[in-house]
Amino acid sequence: MTETAAPERDTAAPVPAGDTTRDQLDAIAAAARRAFAVTVASTAAERAAWIRAAADALDAARDELVPIADEETRLGAVRLTGEVARTTAQLRLFADAILEGSYLEATIDHPDPTTIPPRPDLRRMLRPLGPVAVFGASNFPFAFSVAGGDTASALAAGCPVIVKGHPAHPRLSARTAEIVAGALVAAGAPEGVFAHVTGHETGVALVQHPEVRAVGFTGSLGGGRALFDLAQQRPDPIPFYGELSAVNPVLITPAALEARADELAAGLAGSFTLGAGQFCTNPGVVLVPAGSDFGERVAAALDASSTGPAPMLTEGIAGAFASGIAGLAARDGVDVVAGDPTAQQPGTGEPVVLRTTTAAVIADPGTLLHECFGPSTLLIEYADLADALAAVRAVGGSLTATVHAQPSDELAPIVEVLSEVAGRVLFAGWPTGVAVSWAQQHGGPWPSTTSTHTSVGVSAMRRFLRPIAFQDAPDAALPPELRDGNPLGIPRRIDGMLVLPAGVPGRRPAGG
Repeated sequence: MTETAAPERDTAAPVPAGDTTRDQLDAIAAAARRAFAVTVASTAAERAAWIRAAADALDAARDELVPIADEETRLGAVRLTGEVARTTAQLRLFADAILEGSYLEATIDHPDPTTIPPRPDLRRMLRPLGPVAVFGASNFPFAFSVAGGDTASALAAGCPVIVKGHPAHPRLSARTAEIVAGALVAAGAPEGVFAHVTGHETGVALVQHPEVRAVGFTGSLGGGRALFDLAQQRPDPIPFYGELSAVNPVLITPAALEARADELAAGLAGSFTLGAGQFCTNPGVVLVPAGSDFGERVAAALDASSTGPAPMLTEGIAGAFASGIAGLAARDGVDVVAGDPTAQQPGTGEPVVLRTTTAAVIADPGTLLHECFGPSTLLIEYADLADALAAVRAVGGSLTATVHAQPSDELAPIVEVLSEVAGRVLFAGWPTGVAVSWAQQHGGPWPSTTSTHTSVGVSAMRRFLRPIAFQDAPDAALPPELRDGNPLGIPRRIDGMLVLPAGVPGRRPAGG
């Protein structure tokens, strides 16, 4: 999805000037561990205040940060200004969520001597794992980077964070980290609760560091898989939450194509070229009825929108796109519908539309369904619904899957298959754009992610929490969340029944 080199170099190699040294990393990790002793005992109100302070500081620094980001990423001031707003809104959402309290899954089972075996008093909740490593992404320098969703969700959960900055925007990463760290400590968070490190070898050492208890990663399939393997090969394996690669299939039914072909063509053209195609939810494969002129309509939509070559994030990403799309276009059974795969200009991406058949895809899915991170899409022509769904299954795991249908279409068999391969199923619109909310799911089966969790939305906290149960504990020894009086007023499940606190706006009173 994004540019992250696989960590295959010798970790004993000389450290480039400016990279974090191993001694520095050890000191940072030790400080994070000391900070965890404070964060694990902190209240939701305290953490919410810390997180809101970081959001306020980023908003205040927007006019300083956006020009740095634009210079390093070429994404444009409008897009980047909006991304700052998304980032700070996300931080504030997590602050609200931890005050609400249901994320803790607080559960109480009172003693029952009639069960077999007899049930003791059991009380269960989630608690933070410990210091977390976060790898910033290249394609969202604010929302998926230093202060992005992984950082926000880990801090909200009560975990100190060590961010490995992305080399695509080093000055922005460093300055953002300074602002966030200063705001957190000024708001009362402990020293060491947040830190920023740099360097390829530092990233390898960070995943392997004994003080790190989990990793959040957004990046390439190769780089993510290498780091995932390192996390699993530790003497004490740790969770690695990687968002890696997705082609996000779209299925257009014959009825939908007949009813609104031009609308769908324009929508697809706008979606796969958005941000030069550098979105993890880019619609990379689109299944359309065989014999249609949909490809030509998409080409016309590109011409009408004057979509031409656009700057890409880095020379490396542009080069990988150029070689990837040229290789895909050269495969047997693949036709070029729009653009020139062999004439990509250095540092930019020109939109390309390719076309093939379900038979070709099913015969060679590893090649034809490989993600080309950039402004391209592959149209796959199908004979009937069974043919289309067989190709969708060949796609494998994706972040999203979309169906464009009409009321007359039978959706059940389509939804069944799309639900197998994707974490989010869309019935209208296009997958680019990920709302930050309680219900959002941004993650899917391998290779889109390495887990079943989400990296966007309130449930992203769940990655950095683990369950703990207390048996026959005296009330004074219990965390406040599990005490009989419910002093924090949070939702809890008691003896199998969900009990909501009374008197809180937007909630039903218990038993109501």
